[in-house]
Amino acid sequence: MPDRRAIIAGLLATAVFPAASQGARSHKAISTIVPFKASPFPYRGKLPDGSAPFLDVDANGRHGHTSPRGGIYWEDKTYSDRSTLLAIPKGFDAAKPAVIVVFFHGNGATLRRDVVGRQRVVAQVEASGLNAVLVAPQFARDAQDSSAGNFWTPGYFSGFMAEAAQGLARLTGAKASKFDAMPVVLVAYSGGYNPAASVLGNCDIGGRLLGVILLDAVFDEADVFADWIAHHRKSFFVSAYGKSSASGNAEIRQALAGKGITASADPPQRLEAGTIALLASEAAHDSFVTKAFVNNPLQWLLARLHGFTR
Repeated sequence: MPDRRAIIAGLLATAVFPAASQGARSHKAISTIVPFKASPFPYRGKLPDGSAPFLDVDANGRHGHTSPRGGIYWEDKTYSDRSTLLAIPKGFDAAKPAVIVVFFHGNGATLRRDVVGRQRVVAQVEASGLNAVLVAPQFARDAQDSSAGNFWTPGYFSGFMAEAAQGLARLTGAKASKFDAMPVVLVAYSGGYNPAASVLGNCDIGGRLLGVILLDAVFDEADVFADWIAHHRKSFFVSAYGKSSASGNAEIRQALAGKGITASADPPQRLEAGTIALLASEAAHDSFVTKAFVNNPLQWLLARLHGFTR
């Protein structure tokens, strides 16, 4: 397993961030997309099972990956975007109890068009009233591919979060150590399940993880999610799902039942230690981030995380 400290130090060495603002309290909303050294892609390693290199196509020096759903995608077009979205709501105060919301987008997405625009993730975090910042990396760009890339590598996500802390510190004027210590809420939509499962399976940020929110996102790795729930009873886990991921959520419920753990089918009134809820919805998959068991489900859920009011 790679040395995590060495990974983090190397990744931060060439990090690029915008200029700092003044003061730890944000008097206006800030949203920016910046290149990260510790990005999910480019990725030159192997598939998680070690069976083959991720880039399995070479066309006269142009490298590509064969996606089970999308066919061949080329590295230079699909797997080379180092962008990460950093957003700070108006009134965020780093001196008060705060959290970092990390959002993993689904297939066919870009940060600006989909995460900010269509899915309104920045707006939902702000409207929740939570004293939180948002971090969202770009995975495969606008492609039918759920690959986690570098996040498959144990320790790499820790480096990503360390780089995010540096970037958030630059934007707010607060010390990076503040963000290094903040608890994290991990949110994954659709194909974001794959990197989310890797982060949980690798235990990259340990006790900082307050909980997990999945939005129609269990298409595989149900055993990873169930095992994480069973071993982290002081964290919360909420998975809202439609028809697309109903079978994956049923697998989680069954696995938990086998461990003597009951998952609620009702929307939680509080997100707190030990909350476990699997929420069925008739909503369409493509609009699930803005319309699920309620409108703006991310906003609704984050508003029920007490102790971090903005």
